[in-house]
Amino acid sequence: MLSLAGTLIVSLAIGSFLNVVIYRLPLSMFAQWKAECKEFLNDHPDNGNEVDTQFNIAFPSSHCPSCKAPIRAWQNIPVFSYLILKGRCHSCNTSISIRYPIVEMVTGILSVFCIFSLGLNESGGFALLFTWCLIALTMIDIDHQLLPDSITLPLMWGGIVVNSFGIFTDIHSAVYGAIAGYLVLWCVFWLFKLITGKEGMGFGDFKLLAALGAWMGWQMLPLIIILSSFVGAVIGIAGIVIAGRDKNVPIPFGPYLAIAGWMAFFWGESITEIYLSYAKIS
Repeated sequence: MLSLAGTLIVSLAIGSFLNVVIYRLPLSMFAQWKAECKEFLNDHPDNGNEVDTQFNIAFPSSHCPSCKAPIRAWQNIPVFSYLILKGRCHSCNTSISIRYPIVEMVTGILSVFCIFSLGLNESGGFALLFTWCLIALTMIDIDHQLLPDSITLPLMWGGIVVNSFGIFTDIHSAVYGAIAGYLVLWCVFWLFKLITGKEGMGFGDFKLLAALGAWMGWQMLPLIIILSSFVGAVIGIAGIVIAGRDKNVPIPFGPYLAIAGWMAFFWGESITEIYLSYAKIS
């Protein structure tokens, strides 16, 4: 119980950090891309429109996006500070998005589940890193339809390195999982584009599925693809029917891959066995 309580406390703090990553990493990337484009075009910023290339995860210090007031330590306690402040900035009384404590709570709950399922050991520790990366990627893709290479590629290589020690699968399955994961969606992308003339997904989706294959092996890829399609269909239809979402508005596929990948990571073999048993294949 102490290990679970400690995991919860640490993971709530990690959730707070993930909120920073989710918000700042894309903006930092956009600023860097803009600066590079200006440099490439020899269109140097002037008239006070300089690109803020100093904006990153570490700089500037945490502050209110509205009034720029610095956030003190007691105002940055995961979940509890939101409740204490009643969801509003202490300085300007601007509403604070409830998404921040939700991300922290989800991070805490999923992290506790990881340690409860796998134990406080190397498997549990690697599962935490895997889970935290998927949470960050999910939220960034929802916000910007973007899956940063700075997360997907280390996640993929991390899976290969972890499984070089046979933690979750053997190294051959991990390597071929990464290769197959990328190529499967790459082929789907070009087939869809040849038929419709449109791009159905981004290259970040290829890299994310490659990362999932690296962590779980090529054997889990069919299940992940089926689960992600099912989750995407359910959420997409619900969004159109319940929320009145425009069906022509693109929907990011990364969150569905992340959800399906996390489910397959913990219950993949059980789901497969239940399916095969139900289908009377085995």
